[in-house]
Amino acid sequence: MSTPSTPEINFDTPALRRHRKGRAIKDQLAKSGIAVGGLSIIGAVLLIFFYLLYEVAPMFVPADVEKLGQYDIPGEQSTASSPTLLLAMEEQAEVALRIQNNGDFTFFAVNDGSVIKQYRLPLKGDISAYDINTQASREMAFVNQDGDVFIAKHNYRITYPNDVRLITPKVDFPYGETPLQIFDQPTKVNNITLRDGEDALVLAAIDTDGLLHVTRFNKEVDFLSDEVVLESESISLPKISGLINQVEIDQGMKWMFVLADQRLLHVINLDRGTLEQTVALDDVGIITSLEMLLGENSLLIGTSTGQISQWFMARKDEKWRLQQVREFEMQHGEVKAISTEQRRKGFFVAGVEGQVAIFHSTAHRTLYNEKLVDSEIVNLTISPRAKDLLIETEDGKITHFKVDNEHPEISWTSMWDEVWYEGYEKPAYTWQSSSSSSDFEPKYSLVPLAFGTLKGAFYAMLLAAPLAIAGAIYTAYFMAPALRRKVKPIIELMEALPTVILGFLAGLALAPFIENNLLGIFIMMIVVPIAMLVFGFTWVNLPAKIRHAVPDGWDSILLIPVIILAVYVAIQFSPALESLFFGGSMTTWLNNDLGVSFSQRNALIVGLAMGFAVIPTIFSIAEDAIFSVPKSLSYGSLALGATPWQTMVKVVLPTASPGIFSALMIGLGRAVGETMIVLMATGNTPITDMNIFEGMRTLAANIAVEIPESEVASSHYRILFLTGFVLFLFTFVFNTAAETIRQRLRTKYGQL
Repeated sequence: MSTPSTPEINFDTPALRRHRKGRAIKDQLAKSGIAVGGLSIIGAVLLIFFYLLYEVAPMFVPADVEKLGQYDIPGEQSTASSPTLLLAMEEQAEVALRIQNNGDFTFFAVNDGSVIKQYRLPLKGDISAYDINTQASREMAFVNQDGDVFIAKHNYRITYPNDVRLITPKVDFPYGETPLQIFDQPTKVNNITLRDGEDALVLAAIDTDGLLHVTRFNKEVDFLSDEVVLESESISLPKISGLINQVEIDQGMKWMFVLADQRLLHVINLDRGTLEQTVALDDVGIITSLEMLLGENSLLIGTSTGQISQWFMARKDEKWRLQQVREFEMQHGEVKAISTEQRRKGFFVAGVEGQVAIFHSTAHRTLYNEKLVDSEIVNLTISPRAKDLLIETEDGKITHFKVDNEHPEISWTSMWDEVWYEGYEKPAYTWQSSSSSSDFEPKYSLVPLAFGTLKGAFYAMLLAAPLAIAGAIYTAYFMAPALRRKVKPIIELMEALPTVILGFLAGLALAPFIENNLLGIFIMMIVVPIAMLVFGFTWVNLPAKIRHAVPDGWDSILLIPVIILAVYVAIQFSPALESLFFGGSMTTWLNNDLGVSFSQRNALIVGLAMGFAVIPTIFSIAEDAIFSVPKSLSYGSLALGATPWQTMVKVVLPTASPGIFSALMIGLGRAVGETMIVLMATGNTPITDMNIFEGMRTLAANIAVEIPESEVASSHYRILFLTGFVLFLFTFVFNTAAETIRQRLRTKYGQL
């Protein structure tokens, strides 16, 4: 009997060929789709990177100055007999003003120098001295040869006849055309200083004998006419050594700075009439220019050696002292003139041979330093928007320049180093982007924001990492499979809870609860672990009959009532302990006795709320990594005599370490980029304080808070993009480091 032959299988039938062809097409489509998707993600990340760079790059572009035109000085041409005292421009930089020694006001077109209007001050003789209150106020004081003081102001009326802008200049007298008397008899004045405030007006005059006279005019509003009435009050002054050259007064009219002998700077307290300090400037050369920076709080001192230094009053050893804050270098010989900007802490400096430099005080940045004209500079002025520059030279010409200097207040020093701001006792890291004051000094330090980002992430990970990893280990290795199938989805479902809800609950409910039960929280951190250890010790020592009544892997459920009871006991007993040891309030004790400031919305709240949000991410990834370790490794270890715990520590955890580390890094990235919880659960105070009871502000929260209020393309707007770029770099560095370490762990433990 013959054995039947094995039937042959034909793998080349039309149906199989169609099947293979279809599978090949599907494989190719899948491969192409994955490649396109991957490249699209990489391209999107690169586009975000380059877009951030596109928005940030203009902040670091140096200033540029372009010559637009040149013309003869309008008005009386004889600069020798009637020189220019002041050049100024109005808001639109279309009309300029030239004031001459004979009292002539000449308004002219900025573009071509054509005369628009002329006016002469009603004073007797020529002007012997003048001063301007601030460039923004446009208020000026003029003194004639008899010592009479006129307060005048140049104003501009804008109309639109036939839809064309027309600017009409005029001269006003805020306190009337009657001159103010600061002397009892006619006195010739060499120098005058004007400072006008809301409640008073101060005039400081230096006569030909070198004596200083200071008069305060207190303002009162007439009940019937609503006119401002000035009542003079003489201010007594201490004896000042040296020949007085110039006087400047700060914005608050408290401090007066007197320059004597071109080298001695005396600081006088006008409220007390006392000499507070004398600074000898012997090592900087002869002082050639003394101007007040925007805000009238800082002095700019220019010297014959080309140095410009910034000084302001700061507290030192419980006393106010004039401090040199920073120094700038002209590099082209003597400083001829300094002109300050009206809306920023920048200033223009004229040197010898037509050199002009542009500086910014807060950023400590030199933006421009070039030769602009061929003749000696007599006067220079900047438009209110700092986009136009007029330079008068000794050859009787005015040259008009266009200035491109959009973001002078930004520098690496101002963002990442300590900066000494006006009124501060010492240099500090400060973020304060806006204020109600027009002479505000922007503070753009990114250090408090970066510090707050890392601080929030640290406290969140301090809570989330041990709980999530320990929970993942127990769930994946020790928990009963049936219970694991219920617990894991519940924890992963926590990740779907919107962070805005968590932030809302943290700020509205958790923060007040912790403030009122702070001691209870600390007691709970001690009582809960002890209760768990005691319960575990008791459980393992119970009779086997009782322990075996609970199935293996389900005994962890018994800990739930134990934890709830421990928390309840800690909270209930905390008021009594607080009254016994801390005088009834632990927060008050921290503030008064330990000097530890406590803010209701602080890093502890963020750590709890953001840790709760991060736990599901870390838990899910770590649990999958541990559960995915081949069972053969565990069985082999147990078969060789190792205990389950030894198997976990020596075999399972090393094998799963790449996945666990990835979970931690992804959780850290989530904490670094978190916005809503930080925004709602902290005071959003940008400070550099590691105190867990103080708040902070993170990079992401700062963007969310301030981007809606920032002006498009402004320095504030672009630096917010820079904070986004820094946040982008943070995540890039963390992810790169995580991937590097993960690959090394995989290489080391992948052979197990």
